[in-house]
Amino acid sequence: MSWVAVEWSIIGPAVVAGLLVLSTHVPLGQVVLQRGIIFIDLAIAQVAGAGVIAASAFGWEQNPWLVQIAAVGAALVAATAMNWTEKRWPRTQEALIGTLFVLAATGSILLLAENPHAGEHLKELLVGQILWTTWYMLGMIALLYAVLLVLWFGFRERLGTIGFYGVFAFAVTASVQVVGVYLVFASLILPALATRRLKGPKRLWFGYGIGAVSYFSGIVASSIFDLPTGAVAVWAMAAVALAAGFWIGHRHTAAVQVPATGPD
Repeated sequence: MSWVAVEWSIIGPAVVAGLLVLSTHVPLGQVVLQRGIIFIDLAIAQVAGAGVIAASAFGWEQNPWLVQIAAVGAALVAATAMNWTEKRWPRTQEALIGTLFVLAATGSILLLAENPHAGEHLKELLVGQILWTTWYMLGMIALLYAVLLVLWFGFRERLGTIGFYGVFAFAVTASVQVVGVYLVFASLILPALATRRLKGPKRLWFGYGIGAVSYFSGIVASSIFDLPTGAVAVWAMAAVALAAGFWIGHRHTAAVQVPATGPD
C-alpha cells in the first residue's frame, strides 16, 4: 500500500469519466427505480456490450465508428423491444428484461467461443477499463451526454416512454464501454436508492454527490491497493450509498416526527 501508486495523470481522466457517467445515470436511475424496471440497465448494457463483441467478431474492431454503430444499434433495438413489451405485457416486464439480459450475456459468450482472448474481453465488458480512458474518448462522451442532458431536462415531458428508452440506450452504450456493466448498474441504482426519500433538485444533487465521492474514493483506493478499479468503485459506491441512505433516512424521520405532547 502506497500513495506513490496514485498517478494523477492516470486517475484524473478516470475520475472525469465517472463524473460524466453520473451526469446522465443519476437522473435516469431515479426514473428506473420509480418505474420498477431495476434490471433494464443491466440488460441494455449487456446488449450494447454484445454489440461491441459482435463487431469484433466480424472484424470491425479497427473501425471505431462501425463498433459504435453496432453497439448503439443493438441497444436501440433492445430498447425499442422493451418499450413494446412494456405496453403489451406490463406485468411481466421485469421477467422479460431478465430474459433479455441472459440472452445477451450468453450470446456474448457464444460470439467469443473461438476467441483466445475471450476471458479478457468478458472482464472488460463487466468491470470496464476506466483507468485506460483517454481525453479524446472523454470529449466524445461529453458531447454525446450534453445532447442527451438537453433532451432529458429540456424536453422530458415530450419524449414519452420511447424517448426515455432511446436516451437510456445511448447513455448506457457509451458508459458500458468505459466503466463496464457492473458500474453502469451501480451508477444508476445506488444513488437513486440512497436518495429515494428526497424530492426534486435536492435528490438529484445528493445523488450526484454520492456518485462523485464513490468514484473518487474507489479509483484512489484501487490505485493504492492495486486492485481492479471497476470492482473497487462498485463496493465504494455501495458503502457511500448505504451511509448516505441511513443519514438521509434519519434526517427524514426526525423532520416528520410529531413532537410529544403533555398529558391531557
